[in-house]
Amino acid sequence: MPEPVRDAAVLFDLDGTFADTAPDMAAALNRLRATHDRAPLPLAEIRPFVSHGGRGMLEVGFGLRPGDSDYEPMRRAFLDRYAEALVRDTAPFPGMAELVSALEARAIPWGIVTNKPGYLTRPLLECIGYAERAACVVCGDTTPTPKPHPRPLFHACELLGVDPERCWYLGDAERDIQAGRAAGMGTLVALFGYLGAHDDPDGWGAHGAIDHPLALLDWLPGTPT
Repeated sequence: MPEPVRDAAVLFDLDGTFADTAPDMAAALNRLRATHDRAPLPLAEIRPFVSHGGRGMLEVGFGLRPGDSDYEPMRRAFLDRYAEALVRDTAPFPGMAELVSALEARAIPWGIVTNKPGYLTRPLLECIGYAERAACVVCGDTTPTPKPHPRPLFHACELLGVDPERCWYLGDAERDIQAGRAAGMGTLVALFGYLGAHDDPDGWGAHGAIDHPLALLDWLPGTPT
């Protein structure tokens, strides 16, 4: 059967896809490391872990993983420090503002589907000026199961009143592509995001990959080639 026409909506992951949040996430991690008498880590070392949220930060910063005895208190401590300075250097990736404007000019709704908790997601979007423009915002605690489960993406489609098979989902982590594929969406890897040396986006099964936000327009019907 032919691929469905994917022109109903475009959904974005947040960290490492829509916005470059790594500088503020890294700063929060280094403030936490300082309280434990640890030297700061360079941004380049932290950056590949940012899309994995608090779990990724604690892994690179302290070698902690879920199930470790110190994991939960340290995760809360990290999130507290991050919330204190949520948007100092965070900004949409270069080209994202132009992409959003192009989608709006075509009357294609767009939204955010992230595993970031709502109490951090909504203020962040407000600070960078996109909270009111997004047609939907689905956070990590909006539905009972976050990505890679497809439920957050299904919920976004319900809010928009669109068929998932007519949507695109753009993300920079394997779980984004897993969730998008499970929802029946078109999936694109954001190569400009927080991919690490051990990531293999070619093996994730996405429909394609883009190295700049505006390249997404090439995947929409009616775009000149």
